[in-house]
Amino acid sequence: MARSRVVNSPWMYAFGMLAMMIPSQAFSAFYTYYYVEKLGLAVGLATIARTVFMIWDAVNQPMAGYFSDRTNTRHGRRKPWLYASIPLFILTFFMVFSAPRELSETGLFVWFLVALVLFEAVASIIWVNYGALFPELYRENGLRKKASAIQQGYQIVAILIASVAGPILYDGFGFGPMALVFGAAFALLMVLFLRFTREDEEARKTPRMGIKESFSATLANKPFWIFNISNSFAQTVNGLLSSMIPFYAKYVLKVPEGQVALLLASIFVSVIPLVGVWYWIIKRMDGVKAWRLSLLTYALSVIPLWFGSNLATGIAAGVLVGFGLAGFLVTPPVVNSHIIDLDYEQTGRRREGVYTAVSGFITRSSGLISALAFLIVGVIFGYESGEKPGDNPELTFRVLISVVPLLLLAVSFALSYFVKLRPLAEDGEGSASESKPSV
Repeated sequence: MARSRVVNSPWMYAFGMLAMMIPSQAFSAFYTYYYVEKLGLAVGLATIARTVFMIWDAVNQPMAGYFSDRTNTRHGRRKPWLYASIPLFILTFFMVFSAPRELSETGLFVWFLVALVLFEAVASIIWVNYGALFPELYRENGLRKKASAIQQGYQIVAILIASVAGPILYDGFGFGPMALVFGAAFALLMVLFLRFTREDEEARKTPRMGIKESFSATLANKPFWIFNISNSFAQTVNGLLSSMIPFYAKYVLKVPEGQVALLLASIFVSVIPLVGVWYWIIKRMDGVKAWRLSLLTYALSVIPLWFGSNLATGIAAGVLVGFGLAGFLVTPPVVNSHIIDLDYEQTGRRREGVYTAVSGFITRSSGLISALAFLIVGVIFGYESGEKPGDNPELTFRVLISVVPLLLLAVSFALSYFVKLRPLAEDGEGSASESKPSV
Protein backbone atom coordinates (compact mmCIF):
# COMPACT_ATOMS: atom_id res chain seq x y z
CA MET A 1 0.00 0.00 0.00
CA ALA A 2 1.35 3.41 -0.95
CA ARG A 3 2.45 5.59 1.90
CA SER A 4 0.08 8.52 2.52
CA ARG A 5 1.54 11.95 2.16
CA VAL A 6 0.87 14.61 4.78
CA VAL A 7 -0.62 17.73 3.21
CA ASN A 8 0.11 20.99 4.95
CA SER A 9 -2.86 23.17 5.76
CA PRO A 10 -3.19 25.86 3.05
CA TRP A 11 -4.33 28.24 5.78
CA MET A 12 -1.05 27.90 7.69
CA TYR A 13 1.11 27.98 4.56
CA ALA A 14 -0.61 31.22 3.54
CA PHE A 15 0.64 32.94 6.72
CA GLY A 16 3.95 33.17 4.87
CA MET A 17 2.26 35.21 2.15
CA LEU A 18 0.64 37.42 4.78
CA ALA A 19 4.03 37.94 6.43
CA MET A 20 5.90 38.87 3.26
CA MET A 21 3.25 40.95 1.55
CA ILE A 22 2.74 43.47 4.36
CA PRO A 23 6.23 45.01 4.04
CA SER A 24 6.48 44.19 0.31
CA GLN A 25 3.27 46.10 -0.43
CA ALA A 26 4.45 49.01 1.72
CA PHE A 27 7.70 49.05 -0.25
CA SER A 28 5.96 48.88 -3.62
CA ALA A 29 3.34 51.49 -2.74
CA PHE A 30 5.43 54.06 -0.90
CA TYR A 31 9.12 53.96 -1.83
CA THR A 32 8.66 56.07 -4.98
CA TYR A 33 6.49 58.54 -3.11
CA TYR A 34 9.02 58.66 -0.25
CA TYR A 35 12.13 59.23 -2.37
CA VAL A 36 10.70 61.24 -5.30
CA GLU A 37 7.89 63.28 -3.75
CA LYS A 38 9.06 63.63 -0.15
CA LEU A 39 12.87 63.64 -0.43
CA GLY A 40 13.12 65.17 -3.91
CA LEU A 41 15.11 62.45 -5.71
CA ALA A 42 14.82 62.93 -9.48
CA VAL A 43 12.75 60.31 -11.34
CA GLY A 44 15.72 59.68 -13.66
CA LEU A 45 18.02 58.80 -10.76
CA ALA A 46 15.38 56.52 -9.26
CA THR A 47 15.13 54.72 -12.62
CA ILE A 48 18.93 54.31 -12.81
CA ALA A 49 18.88 52.71 -9.36
CA ARG A 50 16.21 50.24 -10.49
CA THR A 51 18.25 49.41 -13.60
CA VAL A 52 21.41 48.69 -11.58
CA PHE A 53 19.37 46.49 -9.28
CA MET A 54 17.94 44.52 -12.23
CA ILE A 55 21.45 43.69 -13.43
CA TRP A 56 22.31 42.39 -9.97
CA ASP A 57 19.00 40.53 -9.67
CA ALA A 58 19.67 38.70 -12.94
CA VAL A 59 22.41 36.83 -11.08
CA ASN A 60 21.20 36.91 -7.50
CA GLN A 61 17.73 35.45 -7.92
CA PRO A 62 18.45 32.42 -10.16
CA MET A 63 21.40 31.45 -7.97
CA ALA A 64 19.17 31.64 -4.89
CA GLY A 65 16.86 29.13 -6.55
CA TYR A 66 19.69 26.84 -7.62
CA PHE A 67 21.26 26.67 -4.15
CA SER A 68 17.84 26.22 -2.56
CA ASP A 69 17.15 23.18 -4.76
CA ARG A 70 20.50 21.67 -3.78
CA THR A 71 20.15 22.31 -0.03
CA ASN A 72 19.47 19.16 1.98
CA THR A 73 19.39 19.47 5.78
CA ARG A 74 17.40 17.76 8.49
CA HIS A 75 15.31 20.94 8.65
CA GLY A 76 14.53 20.79 4.91
CA ARG A 77 15.62 22.62 1.76
CA ARG A 78 13.67 25.86 2.02
CA LYS A 79 13.09 26.53 5.73
CA PRO A 80 16.77 27.13 6.73
CA TRP A 81 17.02 29.90 4.13
CA LEU A 82 13.77 31.43 5.33
CA TYR A 83 14.73 31.43 9.01
CA ALA A 84 18.13 32.99 8.27
CA SER A 85 16.60 35.76 6.18
CA ILE A 86 14.16 37.10 8.79
CA PRO A 87 16.47 39.53 10.67
CA LEU A 88 18.21 40.66 7.47
CA PHE A 89 14.88 41.44 5.84
CA ILE A 90 13.77 43.62 8.78
CA LEU A 91 17.10 45.50 8.82
CA THR A 92 17.18 46.23 5.08
CA PHE A 93 13.49 47.16 4.96
CA PHE A 94 14.08 49.75 7.69
CA MET A 95 17.11 51.04 5.78
CA VAL A 96 14.97 51.74 2.70
CA PHE A 97 12.71 54.08 4.67
CA SER A 98 15.27 55.76 6.92
CA ALA A 99 17.38 57.86 4.54
CA PRO A 100 19.18 60.70 6.41
CA ARG A 101 17.47 64.01 5.68
CA GLU A 102 20.69 66.02 5.22
CA LEU A 103 21.95 64.03 2.21
CA SER A 104 22.66 65.76 -1.10
CA GLU A 105 20.86 64.41 -4.17
CA THR A 106 23.92 62.31 -5.04
CA GLY A 107 24.12 61.03 -1.48
CA LEU A 108 20.40 60.24 -1.52
CA PHE A 109 20.80 58.34 -4.80
CA VAL A 110 23.67 56.26 -3.34
CA TRP A 111 21.68 55.53 -0.17
CA PHE A 112 18.65 54.47 -2.21
CA LEU A 113 20.71 52.28 -4.52
CA VAL A 114 22.52 50.47 -1.68
CA ALA A 115 19.33 50.04 0.36
CA LEU A 116 17.46 48.79 -2.72
CA VAL A 117 20.11 46.22 -3.66
CA LEU A 118 20.38 44.87 -0.10
CA PHE A 119 16.64 44.76 0.53
CA GLU A 120 15.77 43.15 -2.79
CA ALA A 121 18.59 40.58 -2.44
CA VAL A 122 17.17 39.34 0.87
CA ALA A 123 13.63 39.56 -0.48
CA SER A 124 14.68 37.37 -3.44
CA ILE A 125 15.86 34.61 -1.12
CA ILE A 126 12.59 34.71 0.80
CA TRP A 127 10.29 34.79 -2.22
CA VAL A 128 12.21 32.05 -4.04
CA ASN A 129 12.11 29.64 -1.11
CA TYR A 130 8.52 30.39 -0.16
CA GLY A 131 7.29 30.14 -3.75
CA ALA A 132 9.17 26.88 -4.33
CA LEU A 133 7.17 25.23 -1.56
CA PHE A 134 3.81 25.73 -3.30
CA PRO A 135 4.06 23.19 -6.16
CA GLU A 136 6.06 20.90 -3.88
CA LEU A 137 3.46 20.79 -1.10
CA TYR A 138 0.25 20.85 -3.14
CA ARG A 139 0.30 18.28 -5.95
CA GLU A 140 -3.39 17.50 -6.54
CA ASN A 141 -5.09 19.92 -8.95
CA GLY A 142 -8.17 20.58 -6.81
CA LEU A 143 -6.16 21.19 -3.64
CA ARG A 144 -3.75 23.39 -5.56
CA LYS A 145 -6.59 25.66 -6.76
CA LYS A 146 -7.96 25.88 -3.22
CA ALA A 147 -4.51 26.63 -1.78
CA SER A 148 -3.95 29.33 -4.40
CA ALA A 149 -7.26 31.02 -3.57
CA ILE A 150 -6.51 30.98 0.17
CA GLN A 151 -2.98 32.23 -0.40
CA GLN A 152 -4.17 35.13 -2.53
CA GLY A 153 -6.90 35.92 -0.02
CA TYR A 154 -4.18 36.32 2.61
CA GLN A 155 -2.20 38.40 0.14
CA ILE A 156 -5.11 40.81 -0.22
CA VAL A 157 -5.45 41.07 3.55
CA ALA A 158 -1.74 41.94 3.68
CA ILE A 159 -2.07 44.51 0.91
CA LEU A 160 -5.03 46.02 2.71
CA ILE A 161 -3.14 46.22 6.01
CA ALA A 162 -0.13 47.88 4.38
CA SER A 163 -2.21 50.19 2.20
CA VAL A 164 -4.48 51.42 4.99
CA ALA A 165 -2.07 51.41 7.92
CA GLY A 166 0.91 52.71 5.88
CA PRO A 167 -0.36 56.26 5.27
CA ILE A 168 -1.65 56.47 8.84
CA LEU A 169 1.72 55.42 10.25
CA TYR A 170 3.97 57.55 8.04
CA ASP A 171 1.67 60.56 8.35
CA GLY A 172 1.62 60.29 12.14
CA PHE A 173 5.08 58.95 13.00
CA GLY A 174 7.25 58.97 9.87
CA PHE A 175 8.41 56.39 7.34
CA GLY A 176 11.08 54.81 9.58
CA PRO A 177 8.65 53.89 12.40
CA MET A 178 6.24 52.56 9.76
CA ALA A 179 8.99 50.22 8.52
CA LEU A 180 9.70 48.99 12.06
CA VAL A 181 6.03 48.20 12.74
CA PHE A 182 5.67 46.28 9.48
CA GLY A 183 9.00 44.52 10.06
CA ALA A 184 7.82 43.26 13.45
CA ALA A 185 4.57 41.98 11.91
CA PHE A 186 6.61 40.21 9.22
CA ALA A 187 8.78 38.41 11.80
CA LEU A 188 5.83 37.24 13.90
CA LEU A 189 3.82 35.89 10.98
CA MET A 190 6.83 34.32 9.25
CA VAL A 191 7.77 32.34 12.35
CA LEU A 192 4.16 31.20 12.68
CA PHE A 193 4.14 29.95 9.08
CA LEU A 194 7.48 28.16 9.47
CA ARG A 195 6.51 26.57 12.75
CA PHE A 196 3.43 24.87 11.30
CA THR A 197 4.64 23.97 7.80
CA ARG A 198 6.51 20.76 7.03
CA GLU A 199 8.50 20.19 3.88
CA ASP A 200 7.91 17.12 1.73
CA GLU A 201 10.58 14.53 2.58
CA GLU A 202 10.15 12.79 -0.78
CA ALA A 203 10.92 15.99 -2.73
CA ARG A 204 14.36 16.15 -1.08
CA LYS A 205 15.19 12.66 -2.37
CA THR A 206 14.76 13.41 -6.07
CA PRO A 207 17.99 13.52 -8.15
CA ARG A 208 19.75 16.88 -8.37
CA MET A 209 20.74 18.59 -11.62
CA GLY A 210 24.07 20.33 -12.13
CA ILE A 211 23.97 24.08 -12.57
CA LYS A 212 24.43 23.98 -16.36
CA GLU A 213 21.87 21.23 -16.90
CA SER A 214 19.40 22.86 -14.52
CA PHE A 215 19.41 26.27 -16.17
CA SER A 216 19.60 24.83 -19.71
CA ALA A 217 16.39 22.89 -19.15
CA THR A 218 14.68 25.99 -17.76
CA LEU A 219 15.83 28.21 -20.62
CA ALA A 220 14.52 25.70 -23.16
CA ASN A 221 11.01 25.64 -21.67
CA LYS A 222 9.10 27.86 -24.12
CA PRO A 223 5.67 27.90 -22.36
CA PHE A 224 7.41 28.88 -19.11
CA TRP A 225 9.07 31.89 -20.72
CA ILE A 226 5.98 33.12 -22.58
CA PHE A 227 3.83 32.72 -19.47
CA ASN A 228 6.23 34.67 -17.28
CA ILE A 229 6.93 37.42 -19.81
CA SER A 230 3.18 37.89 -20.18
CA ASN A 231 2.83 37.96 -16.40
CA SER A 232 5.60 40.54 -16.06
CA PHE A 233 3.54 43.11 -17.99
CA ALA A 234 0.50 42.45 -15.81
CA GLN A 235 2.62 42.42 -12.65
CA THR A 236 3.89 45.87 -13.65
CA VAL A 237 0.32 47.09 -13.38
CA ASN A 238 0.05 45.80 -9.80
CA GLY A 239 3.11 47.79 -8.76
CA LEU A 240 2.23 50.81 -10.86
CA LEU A 241 -1.26 51.13 -9.42
CA SER A 242 0.01 50.82 -5.86
CA SER A 243 2.84 53.31 -6.31
CA MET A 244 0.77 55.84 -8.28
CA ILE A 245 -2.22 55.96 -5.90
CA PRO A 246 -0.64 58.59 -3.57
CA PHE A 247 0.21 60.77 -6.61
CA TYR A 248 -3.25 60.14 -8.13
CA ALA A 249 -4.89 61.17 -4.86
CA LYS A 250 -2.84 64.37 -4.62
CA TYR A 251 -2.81 65.62 -8.20
CA VAL A 252 -5.96 64.13 -9.79
CA LEU A 253 -8.50 63.63 -6.99
CA LYS A 254 -7.00 66.46 -4.93
CA VAL A 255 -7.55 64.77 -1.57
CA PRO A 256 -5.29 65.13 1.49
CA GLU A 257 -2.70 62.49 2.44
CA GLY A 258 -4.86 61.25 5.28
CA GLN A 259 -7.47 60.01 2.78
CA VAL A 260 -5.04 58.01 0.64
CA ALA A 261 -5.78 55.01 2.87
CA LEU A 262 -9.47 55.17 1.88
CA LEU A 263 -8.59 55.12 -1.78
CA LEU A 264 -6.26 52.15 -1.43
CA ALA A 265 -8.80 50.35 0.73
CA SER A 266 -11.44 50.73 -1.99
CA ILE A 267 -9.37 48.51 -4.24
CA PHE A 268 -8.18 45.93 -1.77
CA VAL A 269 -11.27 45.53 0.44
CA SER A 270 -13.30 44.67 -2.65
CA VAL A 271 -10.71 42.09 -3.71
CA ILE A 272 -11.19 39.91 -0.60
CA PRO A 273 -14.69 38.57 -1.45
CA LEU A 274 -13.89 38.65 -5.18
CA VAL A 275 -11.07 36.13 -4.66
CA GLY A 276 -13.84 33.68 -3.74
CA VAL A 277 -15.66 34.50 -6.98
CA TRP A 278 -12.53 33.79 -9.01
CA TYR A 279 -11.97 30.51 -7.12
CA TRP A 280 -15.48 29.48 -8.19
CA ILE A 281 -14.60 30.41 -11.78
CA ILE A 282 -11.26 28.56 -11.99
CA LYS A 283 -12.76 25.38 -10.54
CA ARG A 284 -14.92 25.23 -13.66
CA MET A 285 -12.31 26.22 -16.24
CA ASP A 286 -8.98 25.15 -17.62
CA GLY A 287 -6.25 27.01 -15.70
CA VAL A 288 -4.77 28.77 -18.75
CA LYS A 289 -8.19 29.96 -19.94
CA ALA A 290 -9.04 31.27 -16.48
CA TRP A 291 -5.71 33.13 -16.36
CA ARG A 292 -6.37 34.64 -19.81
CA LEU A 293 -9.86 35.74 -18.74
CA SER A 294 -8.41 37.42 -15.65
CA LEU A 295 -6.00 39.45 -17.82
CA LEU A 296 -8.84 40.70 -20.03
CA THR A 297 -10.96 41.59 -17.01
CA TYR A 298 -8.06 43.41 -15.37
CA ALA A 299 -7.42 45.44 -18.55
CA LEU A 300 -11.02 46.62 -18.74
CA SER A 301 -11.14 47.44 -15.04
CA VAL A 302 -8.43 50.14 -15.15
CA ILE A 303 -10.30 52.30 -17.69
CA PRO A 304 -12.65 53.99 -15.14
CA LEU A 305 -9.64 55.36 -13.24
CA TRP A 306 -9.19 57.90 -16.05
CA PHE A 307 -12.55 59.48 -15.13
CA GLY A 308 -11.86 59.94 -11.41
CA SER A 309 -12.28 63.55 -10.23
CA ASN A 310 -12.83 63.35 -6.46
CA LEU A 311 -12.63 60.85 -3.62
CA ALA A 312 -16.05 59.31 -4.34
CA THR A 313 -15.40 58.64 -8.03
CA GLY A 314 -11.88 57.44 -7.21
CA ILE A 315 -13.28 54.91 -4.73
CA ALA A 316 -15.90 53.71 -7.24
CA ALA A 317 -13.20 53.18 -9.89
CA GLY A 318 -11.03 51.41 -7.31
CA VAL A 319 -13.75 48.88 -6.54
CA LEU A 320 -13.96 47.97 -10.24
CA VAL A 321 -10.18 47.52 -10.38
CA GLY A 322 -10.52 45.11 -7.46
CA PHE A 323 -12.39 42.56 -9.59
CA GLY A 324 -9.71 42.43 -12.25
CA LEU A 325 -6.92 42.35 -9.68
CA ALA A 326 -8.53 39.46 -7.78
CA GLY A 327 -8.52 37.28 -10.89
CA PHE A 328 -4.91 38.02 -11.70
CA LEU A 329 -3.81 37.20 -8.16
CA VAL A 330 -5.54 33.80 -8.05
CA THR A 331 -4.87 32.31 -11.50
CA PRO A 332 -1.07 32.55 -12.20
CA PRO A 333 0.09 30.20 -9.38
CA VAL A 334 -2.11 27.43 -10.80
CA VAL A 335 -0.63 27.80 -14.30
CA ASN A 336 2.95 28.14 -13.04
CA SER A 337 2.63 24.98 -10.91
CA HIS A 338 1.26 23.07 -13.91
CA ILE A 339 4.34 24.09 -15.93
CA ILE A 340 6.64 22.87 -13.14
CA ASP A 341 4.78 19.55 -12.92
CA LEU A 342 5.11 19.01 -16.67
CA ASP A 343 8.85 19.59 -16.32
CA TYR A 344 8.99 16.95 -13.55
CA GLU A 345 7.14 14.48 -15.79
CA GLN A 346 9.76 15.02 -18.48
CA THR A 347 12.95 15.14 -16.37
CA GLY A 348 12.07 13.14 -13.24
CA ARG A 349 13.58 15.94 -11.13
CA ARG A 350 11.88 18.59 -9.04
CA ARG A 351 13.35 22.05 -9.62
CA GLU A 352 10.81 24.33 -7.95
CA GLY A 353 13.60 26.58 -6.68
CA VAL A 354 15.16 27.32 -10.07
CA TYR A 355 11.80 27.75 -11.77
CA THR A 356 10.51 30.01 -9.01
CA ALA A 357 13.71 32.06 -9.09
CA VAL A 358 13.78 32.56 -12.85
CA SER A 359 10.05 33.26 -12.81
CA GLY A 360 10.59 35.76 -10.01
CA PHE A 361 13.36 37.51 -11.91
CA ILE A 362 11.18 37.90 -15.00
CA THR A 363 8.17 39.16 -13.08
CA ARG A 364 10.32 41.38 -10.83
CA SER A 365 11.53 43.09 -13.98
CA SER A 366 8.12 44.70 -13.74
CA GLY A 367 9.70 47.11 -11.25
CA LEU A 368 12.00 48.37 -13.99
CA ILE A 369 9.15 48.56 -16.52
CA SER A 370 7.16 50.58 -13.99
CA ALA A 371 10.10 52.92 -13.33
CA LEU A 372 10.68 53.42 -17.07
CA ALA A 373 6.99 54.15 -17.61
CA PHE A 374 7.13 56.77 -14.85
CA LEU A 375 10.27 58.29 -16.38
CA ILE A 376 8.94 58.40 -19.94
CA VAL A 377 5.54 59.83 -19.00
CA GLY A 378 7.25 62.27 -16.64
CA VAL A 379 9.53 63.51 -19.41
CA ILE A 380 6.59 63.89 -21.82
CA PHE A 381 4.50 65.92 -19.37
CA GLY A 382 7.30 67.67 -17.44
CA TYR A 383 7.08 65.96 -14.04
CA GLU A 384 10.52 65.63 -12.39
CA SER A 385 9.81 65.41 -8.65
CA GLY A 386 7.59 66.82 -5.93
CA GLU A 387 9.66 70.00 -6.07
CA LYS A 388 9.29 70.24 -9.88
CA PRO A 389 5.89 68.72 -10.78
CA GLY A 390 5.63 70.39 -14.20
CA ASP A 391 2.76 72.31 -15.75
CA ASN A 392 0.18 69.50 -15.78
CA PRO A 393 0.80 66.87 -13.08
CA GLU A 394 -2.90 65.93 -13.17
CA LEU A 395 -2.63 64.64 -16.74
CA THR A 396 0.68 62.94 -15.92
CA PHE A 397 -0.92 60.76 -13.28
CA ARG A 398 -4.16 60.12 -15.18
CA VAL A 399 -2.00 58.59 -17.91
CA LEU A 400 0.14 56.64 -15.47
CA ILE A 401 -2.77 55.13 -13.57
CA SER A 402 -5.07 54.30 -16.47
CA VAL A 403 -3.60 54.52 -20.00
CA VAL A 404 -0.25 52.87 -19.25
CA PRO A 405 -1.84 49.95 -17.29
CA LEU A 406 -4.35 49.39 -20.11
CA LEU A 407 -1.56 49.17 -22.70
CA LEU A 408 0.54 46.84 -20.52
CA LEU A 409 -2.40 44.50 -19.88
CA ALA A 410 -3.27 44.46 -23.59
CA VAL A 411 0.26 43.18 -24.31
CA SER A 412 -0.06 40.60 -21.52
CA PHE A 413 -3.42 39.38 -22.85
CA ALA A 414 -2.08 39.06 -26.40
CA LEU A 415 0.93 37.02 -25.25
CA SER A 416 -1.30 34.68 -23.23
CA TYR A 417 -2.60 33.15 -26.48
CA PHE A 418 0.85 31.67 -27.12
CA VAL A 419 0.77 29.64 -23.87
CA LYS A 420 -0.46 26.12 -24.58
CA LEU A 421 -0.12 23.35 -21.97
CA ARG A 422 -1.04 19.69 -22.30
CA PRO A 423 -2.76 17.92 -19.38
CA LEU A 424 -0.59 16.08 -16.88
CA ALA A 425 -0.30 12.31 -17.37
CA GLU A 426 -1.80 11.81 -13.91
CA ASP A 427 -3.82 14.95 -13.25
CA GLY A 428 -5.45 13.49 -10.18
CA GLU A 429 -7.70 15.52 -7.99
CA GLY A 430 -6.74 13.34 -5.07
CA SER A 431 -9.11 11.88 -2.52
CA ALA A 432 -9.56 12.20 1.18
CA SER A 433 -8.11 8.74 1.69
CA GLU A 434 -4.87 9.55 -0.12
CA SER A 435 -3.73 12.40 2.05
CA LYS A 436 -4.39 13.81 5.47
CA PRO A 437 -4.21 17.47 6.33
CA SER A 438 -1.92 18.66 9.09
CA VAL A 439 -2.37 21.83 11.06
